[in-house]
Amino acid sequence: MNHPISTLLSALNMMIIPYPLTTADRVEIHELPGRYGDAIDDRDWTRLDRVFTQDAVFDLTGVGSRICNGLDDIKAFMELEAAHPRTHMMTNIYAESDEHAVELRFRIVALIGKGLTSTGSYYDKLVKTDNGWRTYHRCVSSRRRDKREAEVDRLGIAL
Repeated sequence: MNHPISTLLSALNMMIIPYPLTTADRVEIHELPGRYGDAIDDRDWTRLDRVFTQDAVFDLTGVGSRICNGLDDIKAFMELEAAHPRTHMMTNIYAESDEHAVELRFRIVALIGKGLTSTGSYYDKLVKTDNGWRTYHRCVSSRRRDKREAEVDRLGIAL
């Protein structure tokens, strides 16, 4: 027969306990996309220090580019390789947490010039550092990775 304490500990180990995000955490996390967009639009790569960890990975393969490894590589990519839109407008910003990670999701509406726009979806994994919340892994895609095809899509009704 199992001891009641062992049974309780086993039950606790099987529970999924999300990382508790305070209101202050959520406000700080919610600012990360705006900080990123302004740093890119202003071409001020030093401000990316307030967005990414030193060892961050930025996967841009979903928009036809490459994977950047580390903050220095991200900054070099932004300076020398990236085809930046004129303006980043961030929307649909929210954070979720589970027992493994804190994730931030947001969308971009980008003004790319000559009246044209583009969109993208960002999927970030975050860590709380001594200097605040930072992104340690970012994946960006021109398509929603969780979007299922509905009947309105198959029939051409959706725009």
